[in-house]
Amino acid sequence: MKILFTKTALVFVAAAALVSSCSKPPQSAKTGLVYNNKSNGGYERYRQTHPAPGPGLVPIEGGTFVLGGSADQDVTFDYNNVRRRVSVPSFYMDETEVANQDWLDYLHWISVTFPQDRELYYNALPDTLVWRKPLSYNDPYVDNYLRHPAFQDYPVVGVSWDQAQDYCQWRTDRTNENILRETGRLVTWKDQSAKGKKGAAPASGTTSEPFNTDIYLNGQIKGQGIDGKKMIPNISPNAVAGTGKNKNPVRPVRMEDGILKQAYRLPSEAEWEYAALALAGNTEFENINDGKMYAWNGMGVRSSKSKTRGLILANFKRGAGDNAGVGGYLNDKADITAPVRSYPPNDFGLFNMSGNVNEWVQDTYRQTSFEETEDFNPFRGNQYTNKRLADPSKGLIAKDKYGKPIKDPAKSNKKMKYSDYLAVQLGQQPNSVNSATPNGATGNAGAAPSNGTTQATVSTLVKDSGKKYDPDFRGEKDTVSTVLYGTTTLVNDHSKVYKGGSWNDLAYWMNPATRRFMDEDESSAEIGFRCAMTLVGAPEIYPNGKPHYPIKKPKPFKAK
Repeated sequence: MKILFTKTALVFVAAAALVSSCSKPPQSAKTGLVYNNKSNGGYERYRQTHPAPGPGLVPIEGGTFVLGGSADQDVTFDYNNVRRRVSVPSFYMDETEVANQDWLDYLHWISVTFPQDRELYYNALPDTLVWRKPLSYNDPYVDNYLRHPAFQDYPVVGVSWDQAQDYCQWRTDRTNENILRETGRLVTWKDQSAKGKKGAAPASGTTSEPFNTDIYLNGQIKGQGIDGKKMIPNISPNAVAGTGKNKNPVRPVRMEDGILKQAYRLPSEAEWEYAALALAGNTEFENINDGKMYAWNGMGVRSSKSKTRGLILANFKRGAGDNAGVGGYLNDKADITAPVRSYPPNDFGLFNMSGNVNEWVQDTYRQTSFEETEDFNPFRGNQYTNKRLADPSKGLIAKDKYGKPIKDPAKSNKKMKYSDYLAVQLGQQPNSVNSATPNGATGNAGAAPSNGTTQATVSTLVKDSGKKYDPDFRGEKDTVSTVLYGTTTLVNDHSKVYKGGSWNDLAYWMNPATRRFMDEDESSAEIGFRCAMTLVGAPEIYPNGKPHYPIKKPKPFKAK
């Protein structure tokens, strides 16, 4: 009985301690101020999260690998992917290529959101004429491949690099808007639809403009008819009454809440190659047991499993005139592209990282990129921009006719003085610039910034050393060396990399290390794309069963 009482007492003590620890509000480790208390100024501490990937994405745990290391030969003698060890941080990547149905969703949104804007819809259309060949009867694909339901789960093609950029931005905004509406932070889809039927302005903004993540995070999408019923309580002492029934102060979601997703984007070349190889499946205790030539193990291109033995593991061209195999036993089951979930995924769970369609990546192409990029998260093509302000005194972001932020080339490589920042936004000449401006252009005091003024300001804003600042870092505007190219080259300021091999390529191009380029506004029946997303926070994705150092919490402070 005594033992039973002791055990019971211990249970109550443990429970009391748990309740006590849970009831103590979090406090600052540096000042002792209690967080989330509106009586002391409303300092907020947000729940620390490791956000889940956005829709369609899978996590890719980063690490070190040899970029270009899977290539065992350089049959084109391009000398454009010399082996070098780099580190890639963890990120998210689309499980599959973007499919025709995904692109039709995009086109549908444009048609219902901007029904009178034929130019916007036309510019978003893939170039289906890429199927035309002078000596091939591919004309039926021109009309059918994008829109016929038989091809709805096939990868979209005929999309340029520029169009892929627009899709990524659209996907970011639609994903975040859906999160906010489904969780009640914005008015729900049902209520928004009802308001629209009554002739009221859409609830995605104060005007008919669609939702944009940057504009929302800047506090420019809120108010009556926009706010949802489950807005976050605003504990700031400066908070005003809310728009709901009880009128309690509420606020929009902030980046600090960890609710919204990071932007969808094209993967960098290094990220794409790392994800395609998926060497994590061959790794044990930091030892890579076997390398890869393709997205799967082994030197061959056929399955060795008993049920699928002999089948081709990807969609590619085995040789001249052999796109599918022999009638009666089509080995790879595809003549052109194949559905995006065809063939076994690699060890990261990604489909068709070798074959089916080549895929655009974010990088600008240069033959000698391997000599000039960083060894951590290498990328070529940084062109830094800043959001233009419509009203610097209120911090309101300027928007274009589609409700997107207007972005100008970055004015400085570091945080500017506030006086210079305001001067640039107002189109005036900052204090820390040379007196001369290119082509005789000068800032116009008090005027709204124009493209010409912005370019002039960018060209003249300098560091203390006097060197002009260029917002383009190893991107489109870098010079093209003629040492390796000769005097004539197809490489230009808009050349973008694509990788992976396609349904019409030989097996060599399925090696993740191979790289080719095409102009950013051109497209092909052999090039598609998939999106990626930056992973924020700790890089380890699968920590279970692995040793870790314990992370200690700070000791609570008690005023005496």
